[in-house]
Amino acid sequence: MKIEEFLTHTSEWLKGTGPSANIVMSSRIRLARNLAKAPFPSRSTKKDLETTLTQVEKALGHIPFLKGAAFFRMNELDQVDRQLLVERHLMSHEHASNPDGKGLLVSVEEIVSIMINEEDHLRIQVMLSGLNLTKSWDIINTIDDTLSKEIDFAFLEDWGYLTSCPTNTGTAMRGSVMMHLPALVMTKQINKVLAAISKLSFASRGFYGEGTQASGNFYQISNQVSLGHSELDIIQNINGLIRQVIEQEEQARQALLLQNRPMLEDKICRCWGLLKTARIISSQEAIELFSMVRLGIDTGILKDVSHKAVNELFIMIQPAHLQKIEAKKLNAFERDTKRAAVIRQKLVPRLD
Repeated sequence: MKIEEFLTHTSEWLKGTGPSANIVMSSRIRLARNLAKAPFPSRSTKKDLETTLTQVEKALGHIPFLKGAAFFRMNELDQVDRQLLVERHLMSHEHASNPDGKGLLVSVEEIVSIMINEEDHLRIQVMLSGLNLTKSWDIINTIDDTLSKEIDFAFLEDWGYLTSCPTNTGTAMRGSVMMHLPALVMTKQINKVLAAISKLSFASRGFYGEGTQASGNFYQISNQVSLGHSELDIIQNINGLIRQVIEQEEQARQALLLQNRPMLEDKICRCWGLLKTARIISSQEAIELFSMVRLGIDTGILKDVSHKAVNELFIMIQPAHLQKIEAKKLNAFERDTKRAAVIRQKLVPRLD
């Protein structure tokens, strides 16, 4: 697969399907694994990293679920190509920044991505649309079991899987859910909800995970502790928490519709109108407008646009995607102009 092919392909997690997809944009399970007889990436030489990369690439080729997957060596991609993969949530910023000795596998439909030699030797990720943590776990567990027959992982009976970061030790699993919570923000309940989440040992982050702030009313909620808990216990705990947040968001949306529907309709329709007509728009402004359009779809105020169309735009308007579409480097003003054009073409084709 060539990088350019991603421009005409919709990631599975963006399709707007699955349980509670109106509030839960995506579900992700991630496992960290390290080879038993190799130094961790932070202590590896370039030769060590290349040896690990070759060994893991060969092992991944034996997994039936990954048949047809694309494999990229980071040092063979330019900066824009690497950034595009970050924008699609297939790998981390850290993985893109120092490409030597690093690799990435991406499955068909972009359900599975595996970073090689990031913080750990392997970061295995499965992402699905909607509240689908259990299904994501079934997929990643199958991959992990198959890989463990090919690779001897660093594991101690008392501690579980050994990882670069001590907080990942144990199952070395992170479950996370991307939630759209505009009504809780508009009704000023979001801080109370996030405080409760923190007290329960869960973390809340922005659209691009660790180190990012919430934008567009999107919050990524994940477990913080894996040691001493089984994978199924972690998934059950996350699912229980997420269902409570879904219920609170639904109640907040109903309250807005019952108590101040004209205000809500006006705000949503203004955002919809601006997206359809703007000629220059920043990524931050666009994401804020997309949030209100998604709320308009969910509440039935907007009927001429789908979740999938809006979800795809979250990715297509990002800097690397815009530059790949245009097939050249763009400065900030050129990106803002191209971004507005892409949005108009996607939402209202007849205008251009």
